[in-house]
Amino acid sequence: MFKVSVISDEVSQDLRLAAKFAKKYGLDALEIRSAWNLKFLELADRITEIKGILREHDLEVSAIASPFFKAELGNAEEYALHMNILQKSIDMAKALDCGIIRGFTFWRKGKLDDRLTEILGKFREPLDVIEESDLILGIENEPSTFVTNGRTLATFLDALGSKSVLAVWDPGNDMMDPEMEKPFPFGYNFVKNKIVHVHLKDGVRKDHESELVPIGEGEVNIEGQLKALLENNYAGYVSLETHWRPKKIQESILTLPSGDSFSEMGEYASSICMENLLKIISRLKS
Repeated sequence: MFKVSVISDEVSQDLRLAAKFAKKYGLDALEIRSAWNLKFLELADRITEIKGILREHDLEVSAIASPFFKAELGNAEEYALHMNILQKSIDMAKALDCGIIRGFTFWRKGKLDDRLTEILGKFREPLDVIEESDLILGIENEPSTFVTNGRTLATFLDALGSKSVLAVWDPGNDMMDPEMEKPFPFGYNFVKNKIVHVHLKDGVRKDHESELVPIGEGEVNIEGQLKALLENNYAGYVSLETHWRPKKIQESILTLPSGDSFSEMGEYASSICMENLLKIISRLKS
């Protein structure tokens, strides 16, 4: 049986409030991305405080939701910055007893198939670092990056060929896929044997664009997706990544979530989504 967590800043920039939310809904963990209006790298200075809040609320960390390689392909300065992000993520993961770091495949400029060799080359150094760390780097399908859907995620992972790099599957992100891949079951079938972590959000497609909606009210087929995870004996985390708000968030903020402008009304929206999600899980268990 999979476990349930929530990405902390989907609830609040106040990590203690996010932890209280998790306990209210009987969750097992938080996923750490941003907090206290600090950027990801700045959280490294607050590890002791983070550990104390987690211990106080008896919570694990399901994943470190780093922005690793949300960067320009071929930009040497950004590459160096993101290698630092990777190392800080490793340090944070080890300090918080977490085995998974989330990462990406550079901002999308064209198609993965045309730039795959170049991208694989950029992963040589981080691959050595992550393999030495004994942690897992989970690559997420994200429409703003070269890996946009289940097909391209499987293509990338197969080409990289490392047991230390697996999939963070996000069927909600697949709703925004430029190839218009159907998230479930089509996209899922490409990656179902490669998944280390799952993000859940929901949405609908409208004229080749997507609109975020509460969990269970969109076209992702959350119930079918969760049922398939159960049938495939997935025992990792499914992590609520609400993203939907009553007031639409700017796309630029959704691409790099952080700060009060992202987390505003997050607790309200996440409560609706979590209640919907737990109802779906309850039906599947019965």
